[in-house]
Amino acid sequence: MLNYSVAELRFTIHDGNQLVYRGTVRLAPQPLHTYADDVDLLMGTGNSRWMYKPSISLPLGMVQIAPDNEDETWKAGYEYTIENISGFNHFCDWTIDGFLMQPTCGKLQVNPGPADNPDAGYRSRIDKSTEKAEVGKYSVFMTDTQIKAELSATDRASIQAYTFPSNCKDGRILVDLYAPSEYLHNLQDAHVVKVSDTEIEGYATYFGAYTGYSAEQYYTIHFVMQFDKPFTTMGGWVNDQIKAAQEYQGAWYSTHEFETAPKIMQDIHEIHGKGDVGFFLSFPEESGESTVKVRTGVSLVDIAGARNNLQKELVEPFGWDLDEVARNARAQWNDYLQRVEIETDDYLQQKKFYSNLYRAYAAKASWSDWDGRFRDEREQICQLESPGDRIISGEYWNTFWDNQQLFNLLAPEISSKWARSAITLYKNSGWFNTDPAGIEHTGVMVAMHVASQIWGAWQSGIRDFDLNTAYEGLKKMLLTPPQQYDGGGTVGVEELVPYMKYGYIPQGMGRPSNTMEYAYDDWCLAQMANHLGHTDDYNYFLKRSANWTNLFDTETGFIRPKDKDGNWISPFDPYHTPGFTEGNAFNYTWFVPHTPEKLIALMGRDRFVSRLDSAMQKSSFANFNASGDDFANYPINHGNETSMEVAYLFNWAGAPHLTQKWVRAIQEQYYGTTPYDAYPGDEDLGQMSSWFVMSAIGLFQMDGGCSQTPVYELGSPRYPKITLNLGNKYGRGKRFVIEARNASKENKYIRSMYLNGKKVKGFKIHQKDVLKGGKLVLEMGK
Repeated sequence: MLNYSVAELRFTIHDGNQLVYRGTVRLAPQPLHTYADDVDLLMGTGNSRWMYKPSISLPLGMVQIAPDNEDETWKAGYEYTIENISGFNHFCDWTIDGFLMQPTCGKLQVNPGPADNPDAGYRSRIDKSTEKAEVGKYSVFMTDTQIKAELSATDRASIQAYTFPSNCKDGRILVDLYAPSEYLHNLQDAHVVKVSDTEIEGYATYFGAYTGYSAEQYYTIHFVMQFDKPFTTMGGWVNDQIKAAQEYQGAWYSTHEFETAPKIMQDIHEIHGKGDVGFFLSFPEESGESTVKVRTGVSLVDIAGARNNLQKELVEPFGWDLDEVARNARAQWNDYLQRVEIETDDYLQQKKFYSNLYRAYAAKASWSDWDGRFRDEREQICQLESPGDRIISGEYWNTFWDNQQLFNLLAPEISSKWARSAITLYKNSGWFNTDPAGIEHTGVMVAMHVASQIWGAWQSGIRDFDLNTAYEGLKKMLLTPPQQYDGGGTVGVEELVPYMKYGYIPQGMGRPSNTMEYAYDDWCLAQMANHLGHTDDYNYFLKRSANWTNLFDTETGFIRPKDKDGNWISPFDPYHTPGFTEGNAFNYTWFVPHTPEKLIALMGRDRFVSRLDSAMQKSSFANFNASGDDFANYPINHGNETSMEVAYLFNWAGAPHLTQKWVRAIQEQYYGTTPYDAYPGDEDLGQMSSWFVMSAIGLFQMDGGCSQTPVYELGSPRYPKITLNLGNKYGRGKRFVIEARNASKENKYIRSMYLNGKKVKGFKIHQKDVLKGGKLVLEMGK
């Protein structure tokens, strides 16, 4: 909630010693600075991924409306350095795209045109000085068309205001149902209907966005659009055929014939087709500036769901008040952002912290409707059992560093919804999902790290879900060969068969690196089995969790691929020998989150510390981002998930000062504060942001918080005082304070530690001591 200051100005006027006038002026209430004001939505939007935009959304929001301006290419979406906009896209979640809107004036064009030639399409250049991306609201002035655009959103609906100039002839609002995205996709079917001269409804069905191995992505966006002013006519296009109200008897014309078509007014009411489909609505020319507002509800279920989402979330509470929608969004975000209070006199550090915290929270989207309905992996309509539950998208790959940790600590209700969502989908389909993008079995990434999300949440005291059912399903996932799913795609852990047969994944039968990933999942499930009293399962999965040692070469000190007969693959290069998911042997050698002490023993402590320290030193020259994939010279790539834990491994090798040194170096060098340098690598759905937040707080969990007695490992807190507002949720205390005395950019080393007045030895504190509330006092020095 926003706070306001109210002030009075009292004054007197004297002429010499004589009072002439005494008065009081009451100043208008002014909003005080809030946490949302420290969030910069444009930070990091240069060279960013498709799902990383200055999006307007709520926590777990389905709608993430944002400007688009790129062509269909890798990292397509929004690029800060492109000074034009093709429109405003309602979706930017992983593998979900579609439904772009753009206000235009003048000549009708139905393609966006390339980013480097805005005149070739319906794009418009923008005045970058007017581009304002705030929590809850985005606005910009488009210079080609002289139109001002403003956007805000609720969970499943958006509201936009387009202010057209007085000289705007042929003013339109255009909706492109086949907008460029990061991956190729197909618009299989679209149907748009004019309900009235202020309302449009329809749907668009998509197939084929990248979803990994033997997978399918199939989803339908349903929408209802309402306008605060009547439009005069409706037109549209299907591929290169345009149909407009001016055309002779509403006939279809190819793009090259359209300019010479007869101009006889005849409105159309329906558009249907596939391929490249869109529609446009014309508004009457007015003598002065005119603003048209449009509010849109969306749903993956049906048009009735889109209409209900719009009505319940936007129409009933807010009407046409865009600013009130924005204030509501800011209030919700401030609730989440205020859960961490930092003390710093450095404005850029304040901005950096809260922008990362926002991005960490904003990484998840939900795909169920306001009424709890959703379409499952077979495209059947289902109903959530509990009010307030959601079906949540997002990847699990290595989010135990640190996305899961952040939610478990600061937003336990989101961790709960995330776990219940996964369990609901399992109960419905019989399979857990590696990455439930758009509620499909996508198979985009590897392993079954949903085990760490569910068990880590449980071990954080978040226990309002069915752990027994979760265990049943996860055990199935780690024992059952992958297979074709009757709803499309493949289910199961993809290289489980050779893993179970050989105790590792041989080169040529899959990716040897998955041995490391699966071993961690086995360990997580073993901990769950132990808690539930399944002793035989515990022993079985615990033994399997040591499978990573089958690929450890004691001579080289690296994880190294073998063939199915147990022979090392030669020649071997830790940086370039294939067989590793988005990494190499050097990266995956450190990937033993469940038993780092055993890795250190096998490699030898001195070799372990010197090799890793040397790698950190080399990589620091590239800000810990393997520039040009030059892994030999820059071995540590913080720009991807496989290297997120390495700086904390020094703790386990008896060199905590090196953890503190390199954690702080990554904080300062990898993470910037501008659109260009905030994330040099790949900010994957909040993982990089989560790492910064947890590391700036000074806490980390190598095993994702999944041990029988979870601990936090200490890094190097960045700020002199950090307050975690726990809010008495899930049996926790009110707050936990980390007082890092003298902490600064230079003072990064911990000299002493006291937890609730008692001296702490070592680098670990129990998670339960943090969650019940209290104070950790650290003396920091150079």
